[in-house]
Amino acid sequence: MEKLVNTLEKCGYRVEVFRKSKEAKEALLREISVEDSIGIGGSMTILDMEVYKELKDRGNEVYWHWKAEDKANAQIKARNAKTYISSVNAITKDGKIINVDATGNRVASLIFGHEDVYIVAGKNKICEDYHSAIERIRNVAAPKNAIRLKLKTPCTRTGKCMDCNSQDRICNVETIISRNPNGTKIHIYLVDEELGY
Repeated sequence: MEKLVNTLEKCGYRVEVFRKSKEAKEALLREISVEDSIGIGGSMTILDMEVYKELKDRGNEVYWHWKAEDKANAQIKARNAKTYISSVNAITKDGKIINVDATGNRVASLIFGHEDVYIVAGKNKICEDYHSAIERIRNVAAPKNAIRLKLKTPCTRTGKCMDCNSQDRICNVETIISRNPNGTKIHIYLVDEELGY
């Protein structure tokens, strides 16, 4: 973990390591001001941490399409928020952040438009390299998400990517962040637990 932290810091990220997700949540609540507006990307990690509820309860404006009746409007407001919180599909040992998205709203917000971006990733998201990251995304994360969403994709039956052309396909946009993008401050919270898909 120490070597990964050093690599990520050389790529321009601010990195912290936590033993438990509860500690990462407490750090988020300390770091983010009550005055900040916050967008949240689709993430089982963030859902399980109950970050949304804590931010709402203390008075933050929080926009998350998973919690909104008008999902499209929530996505627009999340895109325009000062701060963005999400997890990622994979972080490689050479410092790349790799994601595959259905609509692209999450990956776009990780890259551009917010003053601060907070990424929370469990140890299960750490991969050796790009190829193992894509393998993990296609054959672990995507099938589990498709099953959770009750989609009609081949991976819900086979448990692995079939590179389908299904209308329900969720693997439409792939991004690789090699270094912290100009104009965005990405904070990476690594947690020594398995979190999300």
